[in-house]
Amino acid sequence: MQWISDNAQAINAVAGVLTLFVWVFYAQLLYNGYVRQRRARVIINRGQGKDINSLCLVSNMSAEAIFIQHIVVRIETSDRPLLLDVSDYQQSNDDGQTEYRSHQGPLSSGGYLHIGTFQELIQRVAEAHKIQLDDHRPTGELTFKAIELRVIAIYGSEDEPIGARRRFVLDGEGAACSITPDELDTRRLASRRDRRLVKQWMRNLE
Repeated sequence: MQWISDNAQAINAVAGVLTLFVWVFYAQLLYNGYVRQRRARVIINRGQGKDINSLCLVSNMSAEAIFIQHIVVRIETSDRPLLLDVSDYQQSNDDGQTEYRSHQGPLSSGGYLHIGTFQELIQRVAEAHKIQLDDHRPTGELTFKAIELRVIAIYGSEDEPIGARRRFVLDGEGAACSITPDELDTRRLASRRDRRLVKQWMRNLE
């Protein structure tokens, strides 16, 4: 007790420093949790199968709604990449009339949408670039190697766009063709450098 009494000031100083470290640690945990909660999270995935006839799904796992501006399909070929904004499209109804549809608009937290099958997306890109297809493969010497989906969106009250991308490898012979993601998860594009890339994507679409 005498030693504690003689060193009371030093002990109090050490206790104050340790208390400060504890508060800083908990403040960092709270901040990291807040940042994770506020971070946009868009997932691009397959649905109802793993082949070319499976659905392409876009899910919003963010805490708030996102506003989808563009959904871009990029097909890697043996010659050059082919790009197409598939946000807007036309569809024939049961009466044979053509209807205008759009994937642009808000997507609520926990919501998802499907933008068609991978085969339908490939056909739309090929048609836009005037490429003849035999089923899902181009005729002639051109070959399709992979398909990449890009989503450009606005998250919450943020002014800058965020992006998400995922690449799927096309593999198979004959009528069969598998769709295999080359990464385990969708790549999130929300850093300052990534947002510049997303803006460049938007300028290229104009």
